[in-house]
Amino acid sequence: MTPKQFDLIIFDWDGTLFDSTALITRCIQASAVDVGMAEPSRESASYVIGMALPEALAHAVPDLPTARYPELSLRFRHHYLAAQHDLMLFDGTLEMLAALKARRHLLAVATGKNRRGLDDVLKAVELQNLFDGTRTADETAGKPDPRMLFELMHELEIAPDRTLMIGDTTHDLQLAGNAGVACVGVGYGAHDHSNFAAFKPLHVAASVPDLHAWLLENA
Repeated sequence: MTPKQFDLIIFDWDGTLFDSTALITRCIQASAVDVGMAEPSRESASYVIGMALPEALAHAVPDLPTARYPELSLRFRHHYLAAQHDLMLFDGTLEMLAALKARRHLLAVATGKNRRGLDDVLKAVELQNLFDGTRTADETAGKPDPRMLFELMHELEIAPDRTLMIGDTTHDLQLAGNAGVACVGVGYGAHDHSNFAAFKPLHVAASVPDLHAWLLENA
């Protein structure tokens, strides 16, 4: 077993550990139509995954008046809650997290979800006691503001050079850069991994098993 390079590994949630990208994209599209706006393209809707919900919906449906953002948010939650129980972790995620815990890495989540949403899904997949720390966009600044990473590192007493951020979007990788920590991208989530190079990820994983193998060898 190689020596640990990182004491703290922070994961994005949607599109990185949880197979929810397609559903979130469809929910954004459907909620826009519900409030009488044009349906965003798949590329536009998927681009905002990882942002805090209000900012994401505002970006995806830019012509909607600000006063109607709460209505759009409610329609998104309606569609998402109706289908969220059909979602699951990517294959191999549990095995990867268990192996990292066995190596005594601290594990955390930094997500654009709100606190209630993250707590609900962690309970649904029975992982509420696995992570050493979590941050959601509604209780701190949303990505790519580095505050959520700063807070996690402070809480867990880990320095930036011993911290690794893993995510499926450019927002996640920019977040890592803004916080001064290393990053790894995953190419199976919301964003085209061809856009990751500017953020200098240590690796871009093609699948969870690929990520698992890389982490055990290099993290």
